[in-house]
Amino acid sequence: MGNIEKTILDSITQDDPSFTGDGYTSLAIIYATLAICNWLAPSVITITGPRGAMLIGGFTYLFFIVTFLFPRTWLLYVASVLIGAGAAAIWTGQGNYLTLNSDADTISRNSGIFWAMLQCSLFFGNLFVFIKFQGKTHIDLETRNVVFGALTAVCAVGIVFLLLLRPIRRAPALDDVKTDVVNHENDGPLEAFKGALKLFATRDMIYLSCTFIYTGVELSFFSGVYSPSIGFTLAMGENAKQLVGLSGVFIGMGEVLGGALFGILGSRTTRWGRDPIVIMGYIIHVCSFFLIFINLPNVAPFGDTTETSYMDPSPYLAMFCSFLLGFGDACFNTQIYSILGGNYSDNSTSAFALFKFTQSLAAASCFFYSSRAPLSVQLGVLAVLASLGTAAFCRVEWAGRARARAAALDAIDDKPTPATHLADNALHYD
Repeated sequence: MGNIEKTILDSITQDDPSFTGDGYTSLAIIYATLAICNWLAPSVITITGPRGAMLIGGFTYLFFIVTFLFPRTWLLYVASVLIGAGAAAIWTGQGNYLTLNSDADTISRNSGIFWAMLQCSLFFGNLFVFIKFQGKTHIDLETRNVVFGALTAVCAVGIVFLLLLRPIRRAPALDDVKTDVVNHENDGPLEAFKGALKLFATRDMIYLSCTFIYTGVELSFFSGVYSPSIGFTLAMGENAKQLVGLSGVFIGMGEVLGGALFGILGSRTTRWGRDPIVIMGYIIHVCSFFLIFINLPNVAPFGDTTETSYMDPSPYLAMFCSFLLGFGDACFNTQIYSILGGNYSDNSTSAFALFKFTQSLAAASCFFYSSRAPLSVQLGVLAVLASLGTAAFCRVEWAGRARARAAALDAIDDKPTPATHLADNALHYD
């Protein structure tokens, strides 16, 4: 939906001049509401549980899609607010549910599998859109109704499967009990809110927020700016609009491949550390930003244009960049899920809520300036934030590794040796 919203709404405006809804504005409202409501999500989950929160979110997603069958400007923005609130519930709930059904050995694997399954929507949804948009320069009413009717049906089926999720939560590990780790998952609504505030002020979470900010800006770019920019670049050829859906397919391919790869190699990547995967994602993204810069015109985010950049726009290069954006995004997000589920297993609800708050606030900001900032400025901002976010993530990962080594050494030092046992026995005998 985010990938095609700008293109669809522009077509609706051409058919109905009274409709003035804008895709970037809608997406900005969604992510701004999501950011605000993430502070309430931990409190809500203490009442509804993670499964209940995901159900609430699922119904707001369904309502948002249905509103496109009856386009009204006011209804678009009301639905944008509702889905923003629902997204806070579903994202925090699924992060909490994933953590409760994982342990230190399986969190990386489960995060990768979850991410691959999630991003299948990008692949299959945009493949469907690519087929329906074929040969069209204007997305007519009939085509829109078929697309949104199909998406409505898929969303409804998804809600049914949410109802079938098993009500299992992980019991505290023995190590947690022995070390007197306080489990915050059973706190009440007020305690959950206070716990989120305290967690947000910790050093590691502040560092990780830099990574969250980058993923938010990058999410808004590839999901709501890049694909429409390809469709607005008329030098791509007669099928420029069709490339919007195809771009989403390649983004989805990158996301699914990355998630599946890191899911299969979950145990090995945990042993190697999360930082090599994040650094790989950083290199991939920086390369893609440069290729996008030379391939698309600077004014591409603003609407249809016949301008070119430093080369004639290439659909093949544009699709390759879509794949790189998706694969790099999978590198970052799977490792974020892994580090949050691993380092904050006793307080995962607040940790995932803070992640989505920071990410969503950054995404909303990006959508607000996307309609004004040329492509080169947006790519420059992404490159700077990618560097800061990668450095911050590595700092937290390396610090955690150092703490783990120190704890292991302390455990070895505290372990009685045979000589110590002999000395103790001699003293006791005397």
